[in-house]
Amino acid sequence: METVLAADFEKHLLVERNLAAPSVETYLREIRFFLGFLDREGVPAAQADPALLARYLQNRRDEDGLSARSSAKAQSALRGFYRFLVRDGLCPANPAERLRLPRPSRRIPEVFSVEEIDGILAAADLDKPEGLRDRCLFEVIYSCGLRVSEAAGLTLDRVHRREGVLRVLGKGSKERLVPIGGEADLWMGRYLQEGRPLLEARRKPPKGPTGAFFLNRRGDPLGRKGIWKRFQGLLSGHRGGGKVHGLRHSFATHLLRGGANLRAVQELLGHADISTTQIYTRVDQDTLRKSHREYHPRG
Repeated sequence: METVLAADFEKHLLVERNLAAPSVETYLREIRFFLGFLDREGVPAAQADPALLARYLQNRRDEDGLSARSSAKAQSALRGFYRFLVRDGLCPANPAERLRLPRPSRRIPEVFSVEEIDGILAAADLDKPEGLRDRCLFEVIYSCGLRVSEAAGLTLDRVHRREGVLRVLGKGSKERLVPIGGEADLWMGRYLQEGRPLLEARRKPPKGPTGAFFLNRRGDPLGRKGIWKRFQGLLSGHRGGGKVHGLRHSFATHLLRGGANLRAVQELLGHADISTTQIYTRVDQDTLRKSHREYHPRG
């Protein structure tokens, strides 16, 4: 039913509202995200209320780092979608009409220095298969700029070491290719040879082999909570603290500082909107301002 709604909404945008193709794609992308959220919640579109819509938008901001501008676009798409449903008698009222969200904060993402990342990763116990997994896991997250959910969902058939790329399944089931750096490939090789076979051997019958790339200590797929817990374990000796998502922030910031093109970083991160990626240029500007204040005689 939801797939039909999206298709009918697309026709409405193209034929009746005569919107340009880029605008139609923006609206449809947001509505597909929203319908996927409703499907996970088990709520039909016609039964969604303002509280559920607000929770969805907050989730988009928290999980995808939507900017204020992108949040406004998402909210506008929801209003238009429900206006269409009400007009066609598919929904009794528009739950998005009076939706008001608090202004999102523009927090600067947490970024680790290269030295801090090296220190955190060095804390992994390489004498244990779990330690080899952790060293590989967080190297891949940092070197490839993965979300936690993307690392947890990585499967063996999506790792192409010979070609030097990962096929990453991101938000909205959108696939992207991410290069595997030399350091990440090195630890992938060690983990696949020395760590993963030992972890998979712990799977109890009647469980068969799993295609998950990263396994927990019982040989089952390593989930997001497990990844967060393992990172906190490595952080125990790092006085500054931090979150695993900081590795992804660091990936983007270090690329931009090295001279990478903003559009290229957007593609590598899998951001739908470049305004989301632009937050990392603010990180660098803050670094420049700090350096100016600290070292310039007129700072």
